[in-house]
Amino acid sequence: MDRDLWSGLAVFAEIVEAGSFAKAATRMGVSPSALSHAMRSLEAKVGIRLLDRTTRSLAPTEAGENLLLQLLPAMASVKGALGTLDAGRVRPAGRVRINAHRMAAVHVVLPRLAAFAETCPDVAVELVVNDGLVDIVAERFDCGVRHEGQLQRDMIAVRISLAVPLAFVAAPAYLASRGTPQAPDDFGRHRCICYRYTSAGTVHVWEFVSGERIFQQAVTGSFVTNDVDVMRDAAVSGVGVACLPAPHVETQLKSGALVEVLNGWAPILPPNHLYYPNRRQPSAAFQAFLEAMRVPAAA
Repeated sequence: MDRDLWSGLAVFAEIVEAGSFAKAATRMGVSPSALSHAMRSLEAKVGIRLLDRTTRSLAPTEAGENLLLQLLPAMASVKGALGTLDAGRVRPAGRVRINAHRMAAVHVVLPRLAAFAETCPDVAVELVVNDGLVDIVAERFDCGVRHEGQLQRDMIAVRISLAVPLAFVAAPAYLASRGTPQAPDDFGRHRCICYRYTSAGTVHVWEFVSGERIFQQAVTGSFVTNDVDVMRDAAVSGVGVACLPAPHVETQLKSGALVEVLNGWAPILPPNHLYYPNRRQPSAAFQAFLEAMRVPAAA
């Protein structure tokens, strides 16, 4: 719609409601002559007189009355929509869309959602699990969660977890039949369960820590998948040795379904970060979600 036309319609409705140009001008913070000019311009655009006015009074013409019957409900709807925006800036409400890799989704985001839902019951959370790299702006996500080093450039990043230790694990039955590796070189004689990155298509290269030194060791992937749950289940079933985030195999290690090997040799992944594009006026819903996910500064 023509901006001048919409502005003129708003002026017309305000003048009729106020009952005079002077009162309408006071409400709108402009001069009566400016409103008079706006009305003349509007009537010229629509090609019909909308107001009958004298020095003492004014009233809408029949055409003006008919216009107001349709205009006022539309303007009320617009005001209601703007009121919703105002509420969204103050009271957390609406939807927050997150794209997170599986480990962060399961072990970082989900454990905090129950408390968030209690404090912000009017906020709907949509969590999309994706281990690949995603353009969160193009895909219309409010934020993403990845390890430091995998974040999109030009983003604001907030740490939401501590560093994540990895662990080399295998089933007791597998180790009983194949032996327990004592050094990284031993993995060359073992069946290894490897992870393939969805976006890059490359296979994760195992790393090892020895004192201050971190080095890579090529292993042969006898089983390769792009899902950490499948890796864990494959290890439990005796397919081979897997390198997995320790929190993701904690239950299996406690139950004895898996055993950690080469304890102390596995590296530590950097903390997870929630990242999002620069926003000068974030919604109350997103701001509340961000605070719920944030790791305290002392952690």
